[in-house]
Amino acid sequence: MTAPRSPITADELRGAGLRVTAARVALLETVRVGDHLGVEAIASGVRDRVGHISLQAVYEALHALTAAGLIRRIEPAGSPARFEGRVGDNHHHVVCRSCGVVADVDCEVGDAPCLTASEGHGFAIDEAEVIYWGLCPDCSTSPAS
Repeated sequence: MTAPRSPITADELRGAGLRVTAARVALLETVRVGDHLGVEAIASGVRDRVGHISLQAVYEALHALTAAGLIRRIEPAGSPARFEGRVGDNHHHVVCRSCGVVADVDCEVGDAPCLTASEGHGFAIDEAEVIYWGLCPDCSTSPAS
Protein backbone atom coordinates (compact mmCIF):
# COMPACT_ATOMS: atom_id res chain seq x y z
CA MET A 1 0.00 0.00 0.00
CA THR A 2 1.46 3.40 -0.89
CA ALA A 3 0.15 6.82 -0.13
CA PRO A 4 0.42 9.62 -2.62
CA ARG A 5 3.12 12.05 -1.56
CA SER A 6 1.73 15.44 -0.82
CA PRO A 7 3.85 17.93 -2.79
CA ILE A 8 3.57 20.55 -0.06
CA THR A 9 4.63 18.12 2.68
CA ALA A 10 7.50 16.84 0.53
CA ASP A 11 8.66 20.43 -0.05
CA GLU A 12 8.56 21.10 3.69
CA LEU A 13 10.70 18.04 4.38
CA ARG A 14 13.21 19.08 1.70
CA GLY A 15 13.21 22.63 3.04
CA ALA A 16 14.10 21.29 6.49
CA GLY A 17 17.00 19.33 4.99
CA LEU A 18 15.28 15.96 5.39
CA ARG A 19 15.06 13.16 2.88
CA VAL A 20 11.53 12.71 1.53
CA THR A 21 10.13 9.23 2.14
CA ALA A 22 6.57 7.95 2.02
CA ALA A 23 6.80 7.15 5.74
CA ARG A 24 7.94 10.68 6.68
CA VAL A 25 5.24 12.28 4.55
CA ALA A 26 2.60 9.99 6.10
CA LEU A 27 3.91 10.63 9.61
CA LEU A 28 3.95 14.41 9.23
CA GLU A 29 0.45 14.42 7.76
CA THR A 30 -0.82 12.02 10.47
CA VAL A 31 0.51 14.27 13.23
CA ARG A 32 -0.96 17.36 11.61
CA VAL A 33 -4.47 15.95 11.26
CA GLY A 34 -4.34 14.30 14.70
CA ASP A 35 -4.87 15.86 18.07
CA HIS A 36 -1.83 15.57 20.35
CA LEU A 37 -1.20 11.97 19.33
CA GLY A 38 0.91 9.41 21.15
CA VAL A 39 3.44 7.23 19.33
CA GLU A 40 1.12 4.22 19.00
CA ALA A 41 -1.65 6.31 17.44
CA ILE A 42 0.85 7.91 15.05
CA ALA A 43 2.24 4.50 14.06
CA SER A 44 -1.30 3.27 13.39
CA GLY A 45 -2.07 6.32 11.25
CA VAL A 46 1.13 5.89 9.26
CA ARG A 47 0.39 2.19 8.73
CA ASP A 48 -3.08 3.09 7.45
CA ARG A 49 -1.42 5.34 4.85
CA VAL A 50 1.66 3.38 3.76
CA GLY A 51 1.45 -0.13 5.17
CA HIS A 52 3.97 -1.66 7.52
CA ILE A 53 6.40 0.54 9.45
CA SER A 54 8.33 -0.48 12.54
CA LEU A 55 7.85 1.36 15.79
CA GLN A 56 11.59 2.11 15.77
CA ALA A 57 11.23 3.82 12.37
CA VAL A 58 8.35 5.88 13.76
CA TYR A 59 10.47 6.98 16.74
CA GLU A 60 13.38 7.88 14.44
CA ALA A 61 11.14 9.89 12.12
CA LEU A 62 9.48 11.67 15.07
CA HIS A 63 12.91 12.62 16.39
CA ALA A 64 14.03 13.95 12.99
CA LEU A 65 10.82 15.93 12.42
CA THR A 66 10.92 17.37 15.94
CA ALA A 67 14.58 18.36 15.59
CA ALA A 68 13.74 20.03 12.26
CA GLY A 69 10.94 22.03 13.89
CA LEU A 70 8.19 20.52 11.73
CA ILE A 71 6.36 18.98 14.71
CA ARG A 72 6.38 19.59 18.45
CA ARG A 73 6.79 17.06 21.26
CA ILE A 74 4.97 17.69 24.52
CA GLU A 75 5.33 15.63 27.69
CA PRO A 76 2.68 16.31 30.32
CA ALA A 77 3.83 14.98 33.70
CA GLY A 78 2.92 11.33 34.15
CA SER A 79 1.99 10.90 30.49
CA PRO A 80 3.83 9.48 27.50
CA ALA A 81 5.09 11.95 24.91
CA ARG A 82 2.59 13.36 22.46
CA PHE A 83 3.17 15.13 19.19
CA GLU A 84 1.43 17.96 17.39
CA GLY A 85 1.74 19.82 14.14
CA ARG A 86 1.20 23.28 15.60
CA VAL A 87 4.68 24.76 15.85
CA GLY A 88 6.36 28.13 16.11
CA ASP A 89 3.80 30.03 18.13
CA ASN A 90 4.76 29.16 21.74
CA HIS A 91 1.20 28.12 22.67
CA HIS A 92 0.42 26.20 25.84
CA HIS A 93 -1.76 23.20 26.80
CA VAL A 94 -4.52 22.13 29.13
CA VAL A 95 -4.64 18.47 30.21
CA CYS A 96 -7.54 16.55 31.77
CA ARG A 97 -6.47 14.84 35.00
CA SER A 98 -9.00 12.08 34.44
CA CYS A 99 -8.92 11.01 30.78
CA GLY A 100 -5.70 12.70 29.67
CA VAL A 101 -7.18 14.64 26.75
CA VAL A 102 -4.97 17.58 25.71
CA ALA A 103 -6.09 20.87 24.16
CA ASP A 104 -4.18 23.91 22.93
CA VAL A 105 -4.28 27.18 24.87
CA ASP A 106 -3.12 30.33 23.14
CA CYS A 107 -0.81 32.74 24.94
CA GLU A 108 -2.82 35.13 27.05
CA VAL A 109 -0.89 38.31 26.31
CA GLY A 110 2.17 39.56 24.51
CA ASP A 111 4.80 38.03 22.31
CA ALA A 112 6.83 34.90 23.01
CA PRO A 113 7.76 33.81 25.57
CA CYS A 114 4.25 34.85 26.74
CA LEU A 115 5.40 35.01 30.35
CA THR A 116 8.12 36.93 32.10
CA ALA A 117 10.15 34.96 34.61
CA SER A 118 10.55 36.59 38.02
CA GLU A 119 14.25 35.65 37.89
CA GLY A 120 16.01 34.85 34.62
CA HIS A 121 19.31 33.71 36.20
CA GLY A 122 21.17 35.29 33.29
CA PHE A 123 19.35 33.22 30.65
CA ALA A 124 18.14 34.78 27.39
CA ILE A 125 14.62 33.35 27.75
CA ASP A 126 12.81 32.84 24.45
CA GLU A 127 10.07 30.33 25.28
CA ALA A 128 7.72 29.46 28.11
CA GLU A 129 5.95 26.12 28.44
CA VAL A 130 2.81 26.08 30.54
CA ILE A 131 0.51 23.16 31.19
CA TYR A 132 -2.81 23.81 32.85
CA TRP A 133 -4.45 20.83 34.61
CA GLY A 134 -8.11 20.19 35.34
CA LEU A 135 -11.09 18.15 34.19
CA CYS A 136 -12.36 18.30 30.63
CA PRO A 137 -16.08 18.98 30.05
CA ASP A 138 -16.88 15.26 29.62
CA CYS A 139 -15.08 14.20 32.80
CA SER A 140 -16.35 17.11 34.92
CA THR A 141 -19.96 16.18 34.16
CA SER A 142 -19.58 12.41 34.53
CA PRO A 143 -21.09 10.83 37.66
CA ALA A 144 -17.69 9.47 38.80
CA SER A 145 -16.12 12.93 39.19
